[in-house]
Amino acid sequence: MLIELERSWTASNRSGSTAPVDIFEAVGVVVVGLGAGVLSGMFGVGGAVLTTPGIRLFGATPIAAVGSTIPAIVPGALWGTYRYARAGLVDWRLGLLSGVSGAGLAVAGAWVAGLFDARWLMVLTALLLAASGARLLTPPRRPAEGEVTRPRGATPRPPPPAWGLPAEPEASPAAVSTAVGRPPHTTTPSGAALAVGVVAGFVAGLLGVGGGVVMMPLFTSVLRVPIKTAVPSSLVAVAIFSVPAMVAHAVLGHIDWAYAALLVGGGVPGAQLGSKLTIGASERAVRLMLGGFFVAIALLYGGRELAGVLT
Repeated sequence: MLIELERSWTASNRSGSTAPVDIFEAVGVVVVGLGAGVLSGMFGVGGAVLTTPGIRLFGATPIAAVGSTIPAIVPGALWGTYRYARAGLVDWRLGLLSGVSGAGLAVAGAWVAGLFDARWLMVLTALLLAASGARLLTPPRRPAEGEVTRPRGATPRPPPPAWGLPAEPEASPAAVSTAVGRPPHTTTPSGAALAVGVVAGFVAGLLGVGGGVVMMPLFTSVLRVPIKTAVPSSLVAVAIFSVPAMVAHAVLGHIDWAYAALLVGGGVPGAQLGSKLTIGASERAVRLMLGGFFVAIALLYGGRELAGVLT
């Protein structure tokens, strides 16, 4: 089968395509897709931060490097979401509201991208990622003795009965999380979820980055959603974001389907592996990994864009 695919890529290359022309390049693209899928499943991002520069190394044109990564996002995000849903970690309301509100804005952001220099906005996005990463890497404050902490949006317990019977002691969210094996449920206001989707969708379309890179810091730092809930909820929104973007790039002829197919071949098992790692890890371990990932991406993108602005 690999030989047949190689022949088709070679034939397409003669017609002007930049698709891989030998089996080693094809395997390299699959490996890039695998790595992107792991990042997607672990951290709730689309993975374009790795696939776009990755397939450029294997000969894709700049526009094909952007467009060809998008079809690979959808199946990886859906498979990762399925794995998290089986573990009961998906906040469907948060993911769907954020995804639907941001999908149209992603197209609008892509449309206005050519109207002004968006490099400063990329620098600001990098600062948001760096601040969110630093917050995740900082140990959370321990509650004072007798203090009961509650996730933002959680409904407080009712007062004890008026006839004087003692109320049941309230379990802390940490205890609840330990008991059920996952973070406690939180209720995010609909307006906040819609606003996050609008911001993430517009910025994602404007900068050509995956919506998850913008959404995850907003989920964890602004809405204070538990990380193991934020990751799969972000994957839901990322899958929704990607559909109109994929259609637009396909209509414009920006997608090289040979690259896209290879990325899907690596991305789906990668997303399965990444989601499995996050589900099995502790909340603290995921915080540290996600924080380190945010800081690394902030340094990579922010440093490059800032250097371009100042020179």
